[in-house]
Amino acid sequence: MIPSNDKAKQFLAFTIKVSIVLAAFYFMYRHLADNDALDWQKFTLVFHRNYSVGGIFFILLLSFLNRYFEILKWQNLISVVGKISVYEASEQVLGALTAGIFTPNGLGEYAGKALFFEKSSTKKIIFLNGICNGIQMILTVIFGVIGLLYFNATFHIITISAIAVIFTFVLALLTAAFFLKHFTVKGYSLQKLVHKINAIPQPVHRKNIFLGLARYIVFSHQYYFLFVAFDVHLPYLVLMPAITSIYFLASSLPTFQFLDFAVKGSIAVYFFGMLGVNEWIVVFVTTLMWLLNVVVPVFIGSYFVLNFKLQRAV
Repeated sequence: MIPSNDKAKQFLAFTIKVSIVLAAFYFMYRHLADNDALDWQKFTLVFHRNYSVGGIFFILLLSFLNRYFEILKWQNLISVVGKISVYEASEQVLGALTAGIFTPNGLGEYAGKALFFEKSSTKKIIFLNGICNGIQMILTVIFGVIGLLYFNATFHIITISAIAVIFTFVLALLTAAFFLKHFTVKGYSLQKLVHKINAIPQPVHRKNIFLGLARYIVFSHQYYFLFVAFDVHLPYLVLMPAITSIYFLASSLPTFQFLDFAVKGSIAVYFFGMLGVNEWIVVFVTTLMWLLNVVVPVFIGSYFVLNFKLQRAV
């Protein structure tokens, strides 16, 4: 018997969903198994010496808040299209995270979220997701530049002349953007983009900024408290500039979500090496951040992917 067209589509959809989940788990497993810098014996020793139920709960709470604020950001922005519940926002954010884990810079998240809506809304959803991620990137750049300048003032990583060249280059880009705001590429221009952003109600923008700031404070301080838990007792004003610099530099590099801990880890080893922190501690803290804030949400998101029902017209 030849299967019906609907049965074939259902089988194809099921195969794609299972493939996404298995690929996500495989990539995460391989990059844990192949990381020779992870010394589990040292980790176990420090964990047994310093752990407390309250401390574990606090770190897990920060991981929850990190994703919760991201979910609230998406719920807030998508209200421009239509109201959705926190559960629906969680389904879309975590499902898209799972789908985008092995795409460059999480680009698969854009397509993943768009699939939850009608095909006619695709451009709007992608645009709103860009706004959602954009505010996080802007905050990362602002705090990262401040942290990098502060860190550089102490450790002199780059010269004053190099900083001057970088700022001149940035200023030149901003000036070019101002004069080319009417320049159109395939019907799109910078001015048109600004108009679209301004069309979103101001209360939505304000809430988006507040939630983005809250999320940044949460995950940057989770990094800080994990270092403290591993007996790194450097001053707050030394550790935090290093952390904000690492997030800024890591976000500037093209990478995959499943490689996030490797990219941040290599940059973190360089920065914290200057502060005299053991390499294995840096690698473990970075890996734990990745496990708590990417792997665990992907596990939850895999449930939403496997139970996903296409909402758009095919």
